[in-house]
Amino acid sequence: MASSLHIVITCLKLLLLPSYYSTDFEVHRNWLATTYSLPVSQWYSAKHSEWTIDYPPLFAWFEYFLAQIAAFVDYDMLSIHNHNYSSDATILFQRFSVIITDFMFYYGSRKCAQSIALLMKSTKNKKKKYLDESNISVFVIELLLTANVTLLLIDHVHFQYNGFLFGILLISISQILKGENYHGAVWFTILLNFKHIYLYLAPAYFVYLLRHFCLKKKIQFALIRLINLGLIVLSVTAISFGPFIFNGQISQVFKQLFPFKRGLSHAYWAPNFWALYNTADIGAKIIYKDYDLIKSNNSASMTRGLVQEFEHTVLPSITPQITFILTIVFMLIDISHIAFEVLENGHWYSPCLYKLWKSNSSPIDFVRCLVLCGLTSFMFGWHVHEKALLLAVIPLTLLIFTTTNDCSMFTILSTISTYSVFPLLFKPFEFITKSLLLIVNVSFLYNTDRFKSLNRIEKLYLISLGPLLLLTDVGWMVLRFDQKYPFLPLMLTSFHNSIGVFYCWIKYYLYYICQ
Repeated sequence: MASSLHIVITCLKLLLLPSYYSTDFEVHRNWLATTYSLPVSQWYSAKHSEWTIDYPPLFAWFEYFLAQIAAFVDYDMLSIHNHNYSSDATILFQRFSVIITDFMFYYGSRKCAQSIALLMKSTKNKKKKYLDESNISVFVIELLLTANVTLLLIDHVHFQYNGFLFGILLISISQILKGENYHGAVWFTILLNFKHIYLYLAPAYFVYLLRHFCLKKKIQFALIRLINLGLIVLSVTAISFGPFIFNGQISQVFKQLFPFKRGLSHAYWAPNFWALYNTADIGAKIIYKDYDLIKSNNSASMTRGLVQEFEHTVLPSITPQITFILTIVFMLIDISHIAFEVLENGHWYSPCLYKLWKSNSSPIDFVRCLVLCGLTSFMFGWHVHEKALLLAVIPLTLLIFTTTNDCSMFTILSTISTYSVFPLLFKPFEFITKSLLLIVNVSFLYNTDRFKSLNRIEKLYLISLGPLLLLTDVGWMVLRFDQKYPFLPLMLTSFHNSIGVFYCWIKYYLYYICQ
């Protein structure tokens, strides 16, 4: 069954080979050229292109490995001077590199689906806590993971390697679910050295492993386990960063990994808190300043994705430090003093991490905390991409057979996640693809119990995505607003989706800490 599923999904990816690809295609081609043509000491300092490497060293070595194969396919793609090079051989090679490395995602999905199903069945026998175990299907969980529409569009149309990376995350989670905590730590540390955005999930790993693995034993054993985990992190990181530390380039590497001058929002606003904030700033500017200011270049600059800092007009401008503090605060402190407060031994604790700390060592709580860490970082992070919502959606997929709350949150967030990447596919042919995907997605949900678990407002919100797509992709041109207000469709999309994400964040946070 699993093999047939993988074959079908792979065939679907092959059908997407002729699709449009974004500038990320040239980014990764340039990284192939950089790692192949230049010595290691210049990988993070080369200035021959604007597309410099900004992923951790293990991903650079991954590109180096691919480049060795690419040399036999089309040697010209590895020239650092061939900017925007896209021969047919190059396109096919890069497309197939994503398809082949996605088998890591297939493997991780299978292992994680098996682990979560076994865990829920065993837990249900003890506590009668979850849905009927006859509904727990490894195949359905694996299907929802491997057929994730957002990943299909981002990786196999837009062009990236997120499936490969999420495969590593799922392998790590599966090890934690099975109680193989050292193995889970190894895989997660490897993942961090491939892409540092997964640092946002680290608090959940740290609290769970410290409380339910290290401190579960007597103090001497706890210390040994803590030291072993520390050695795992240090060893993997040393192997990854070692050559750059030896060459005295570690500062340059970190400068590339954390480029804080890229602006608060990306090419178009990811549907998070800052989309609401930016919209409020523009609204205030219209009301209190000048109606014509909405057409100014400064207003539109927030959506261009240029490497620059943006100054808000009415509301206070946001700095990277503010977003970092807010992200940490909402991970460590209650979202509202009204919602839930915990006082123990005279100290205040975060309900989210406190819940994980005081839980009965159930890995289910660990997965829920992963979802909240990913969702919180998406809500308040700096220069967040729309695809980062997958940090919450992928772990949440594992919980669809637990409770109706988990199911309903997955239904809403997965739909928003898919719709949020639609603006990246802006050509006429892609509009047909987007429309079909949205129709299939909503139709599928409408005929399942998951959709029935939503309340009326939640259902209407999801159904409203259809008219929104018609308005932003067709109606705007018919009304001839595309020239006068070209950025408003993106703003409407971001604003609409950010309302849904914000709602899910609050509802799931309260559900998690109050259950």
